Amino acid sequence: MRILITGANGQLGGALQRTAPTWADINAVDVEDVDLTDAPMLTARLVVEAPDVIINAAAYTAVDKAEGEEALARAINADAVALMVEAMAGSGGKVVHVSTDYVFDGTASAPYAPDAKRNPQSAYGRTKAEGEDHLRSDDLLVRTAWVYEAGGANFVRTMIRLMKEREEVRVVADQIGAPTWATGLARAIWGLVERKGTGTFHHCDAGVASWYDFAVAIAEEAHALGLISRIPPIRPITTADYPTPAKRPAFSLLECGATRAVLEEEAVHWRTNLRRMLEEEAKLG
Repeated sequence: MRILITGANGQLGGALQRTAPTWADINAVDVEDVDLTDAPMLTARLVVEAPDVIINAAAYTAVDKAEGEEALARAINADAVALMVEAMAGSGGKVVHVSTDYVFDGTASAPYAPDAKRNPQSAYGRTKAEGEDHLRSDDLLVRTAWVYEAGGANFVRTMIRLMKEREEVRVVADQIGAPTWATGLARAIWGLVERKGTGTFHHCDAGVASWYDFAVAIAEEAHALGLISRIPPIRPITTADYPTPAKRPAFSLLECGATRAVLEEEAVHWRTNLRRMLEEEAKLG
């Protein structure tokens, strides 16, 4: 099966390549190969590649910057998806699109089901929701949240850097979700593709955390592995204490039961996968 992966150099794109099954004939591209904002270039590349499946792991993810660059975010997060869907409709292929918890408003008190009403509160969330709207019923949409990977640009590595540099670290404690290891997400996506999944699925690691909880766990696990020499005081703060241009969901747990049922496997707790990621990080030096 010919698989085209976009966003090859991102956290998920790299994980998809490392975990690819033997039946997948992969070509992975990034911005240096094809500019997703250049419609003629993207269309021509899709004709040349002629994939059976596109796994779209590319996205404009600069959440705060998107507030001032919504048109650019839309070009990547929505318009490019429309072109991919159009190309696959013509060839009989399938689009697997990765989206985000930011399509929800964060006001729920129970995990968001795949068919829950969307109400994005940021430019990033709006453009990702628009991208979802271009998918057909026989495409596959996978939403996720709080993604991190060894070697990537993410919250885990930022926290480790700050814990080395600062006497104390202040972290938001009133935003709730579930961290997601990109390697586990990639394996779930491959499992859904292999099972010819269509429609909307959610994948995050098991468990619940605030960003503060996540930071405390990062400190404990990183210290145990020798990635930091000391655990600095970690102070919980509120979202109001740390204002940002884009509004974040206060509650963004995703209901992942349908995904687990299709894959016939139990979810792994986020702390277990955090430890696995940090073990990989330690090997990277």
